[in-house]
Amino acid sequence: MSIWGKFWDWYNKHLLLNTSIAAGLFSLQLVHLYWLTTHVVFLKAFGQSFFNPNDLIQTIIILVDYTEIPALITTSLVYINAHRKKKSIKNLLYLFFLNIQFVHIFWITDEFVLEKLAGHPGGGTILPAWLAWIAIMIDYLELPVIFETFQKLIESMKKRDPKKLSEAFKE
Repeated sequence: MSIWGKFWDWYNKHLLLNTSIAAGLFSLQLVHLYWLTTHVVFLKAFGQSFFNPNDLIQTIIILVDYTEIPALITTSLVYINAHRKKKSIKNLLYLFFLNIQFVHIFWITDEFVLEKLAGHPGGGTILPAWLAWIAIMIDYLELPVIFETFQKLIESMKKRDPKKLSEAFKE
């Protein structure tokens, strides 16, 4: 058996744990989306931020931001595994939603979004402001994936049968 075969055997044997980790890490991104909506989007739309966190909360938001890459990797594994078991456009679409986040993380940064939309001084980029809206839309693509991953996890936990979780992702 290949190393990949062994990995997927192990992954499926511990599917409930692996999906729990993915859902937990990825649901932390809701903190980032809350900040993005109430600070950046509302500031641009209404001229006022509805979220002005103190230093402790800002530190927590920064720490949560550092969990995004592990969240994307672990959640991608959930959907790669599901797609391996049963080919599905939905799994591929969610993989796209997940992995386009890397464009946002490494190219269209939060600092750029803040500079262009919230008026925070930044590094003086020549990139256009509409690109900041693209970054925000990319961020919101996380929502359906977070929702579905968490929903499937909760359904499985209620049934207390790890095999049911595996079946739920075969859609």
